[in-house]
Amino acid sequence: MDDDKALFPPVDPFSAGARGCCPRCGQGKLFDGMLKVKPGCANCGLDYSFADSGDGPVVFVLLIVGFVVVGAALWLEVNFSPPLWLHFLLWIPAVIVFGLGLTRVLKGLLIALQYRNNARPGEIDRG
Repeated sequence: MDDDKALFPPVDPFSAGARGCCPRCGQGKLFDGMLKVKPGCANCGLDYSFADSGDGPVVFVLLIVGFVVVGAALWLEVNFSPPLWLHFLLWIPAVIVFGLGLTRVLKGLLIALQYRNNARPGEIDRG
């Protein structure tokens, strides 16, 4: 049995991850800046060394943001036919803002789910 469960009430990983909070206590901050994970929680002392989201959030961000932006750009082109410079002016900042914002949310969510499910790197059973 994990010692954490007796000391801290369960935290919803979806709300903690989306808010960028500690997956154990739900109070401390997970990020130091925009996307860099802190070394540990200032509130409960949880060591974030287990947190490795890898490329997981980026794959989802590329698919989601790409679908939304390409769909919106195609709709705009078909209905209004704006000049190319207007497409650049609209969609490049949109991709950057939505991409960074969604990456932070999904990275926090995946780290919170790693903590809740006690995820570790794969091991080969030699037994």
